[in-house]
Amino acid sequence: MSSLFQPRNRDLPAPDQIEDEILRLKKERRAVLLAHYYQESEIQDLADFVGDSLQLSQAAKNTNADVICFAGVHFMAETAKILNPTKKVVVPDLAAGCSLADGCPAPAFQMWLKRYPDHTIVSYINCSAAVKALSDVICTSSNAVKIVRALGKQARIVFAPDKHLGRFVSKQVQRDDIVLWPGTCVVHETFSEKRLLALMVRHPDAEVIAHPECDESILRHAVHIASTSGLIGYVTKKAAGTYIVATEAGVLHKMSEAAPRVVLIPAPPEDESCACNMCPHMRRNTLDKLYRCLRDLAPEVDVPEELRLRALRPIERMLEMTAAANGG
Repeated sequence: MSSLFQPRNRDLPAPDQIEDEILRLKKERRAVLLAHYYQESEIQDLADFVGDSLQLSQAAKNTNADVICFAGVHFMAETAKILNPTKKVVVPDLAAGCSLADGCPAPAFQMWLKRYPDHTIVSYINCSAAVKALSDVICTSSNAVKIVRALGKQARIVFAPDKHLGRFVSKQVQRDDIVLWPGTCVVHETFSEKRLLALMVRHPDAEVIAHPECDESILRHAVHIASTSGLIGYVTKKAAGTYIVATEAGVLHKMSEAAPRVVLIPAPPEDESCACNMCPHMRRNTLDKLYRCLRDLAPEVDVPEELRLRALRPIERMLEMTAAANGG
C-alpha cells in the first residue's frame, strides 16, 4: 500500500493538533525550547528562542527552566549541558550531528596538536565536548575575529575545525601564520561559484551576503560576510532590496519575518538536483520527534563531569572575552 494511505502513528496527535500539544508539553515540563536558525520554520515558530551558536549558548546559560529542549545538532545540546549540569537536556534526534564536529574526532585532534605544543588552541563551537576540552578558548562565527584579535599578535594560534572560517579570520586579523585544521561544513562548501555568477548576472541589483564557513571562491563575491545572526541583522537594517544568501536556507525564514519587503534568493549548490543548501543533520528534527522528545524527555544528552569541567573552561573564557570585547 502506498505510504500516502498509511495511518498516522497512534502515539502522535493529529497533524492539526501537534503544535498545540508541543506548547502544552513545553509548559507542563517547564521546558525552554531553543532552536537554531537552520531548523524548519515550524520548529522555529514554536521556540522560546531562535539564534545562532553564540546566542543559543548565552540563552542556555541564562535559562531558569527545568528542561532544555535543544532543536539543533548534538554539539549544541552538549554545550547547553556543559553550561547547565543540573538541568535535563533533551534533543528531538540524537543522531543529528555536524560534519565539522564529525570531521574532527578528539583522538586525531589530540595527536595532531602535538605538532604545535606552544600554540593557543581556538576551537569553533561546532565541535564535540571532547575537542572543546582540548581547547584554550571556544569561538563562534559571531565572535571568532574578536577572540583571535584579543589574543594578540604574539600568540601562536591553532584554529579548528573549520578551515574556511579560520582563513577568513586570518585575513581579518592580517595574519598568515594561523594553523588550520582541514575541516569544512558540508552545506557551506557545496555552493558553486559558477552558478553563483550566473545568478548574479540574472539579478544584477542583488547583493551577495555569505557566511564565513563558505569557500573563498564564494566569499570574494560577497558584499557582506557575517555569522547567521549578522546576516539577518544586515538584511533587517537594509529593510529592502534583493539578496543572494550563501548560507543554510533555513535562515531565510527569520530574514523574511524581520524584513518582509526584501527579496531573498538562496545561493545555488553545485548539484542543482538536490537541496544541498539545507543541512541534513538539522533537518533530522521534525515536529513529530519534537513532540516525543518533550513527552518522554528523551533522548537525553549528558556529558561526564570530568569532561564537562574541562570543556567548560574554554566556553566560559569565550563568554568572558566576548563580553569584554563588547564593553560588557
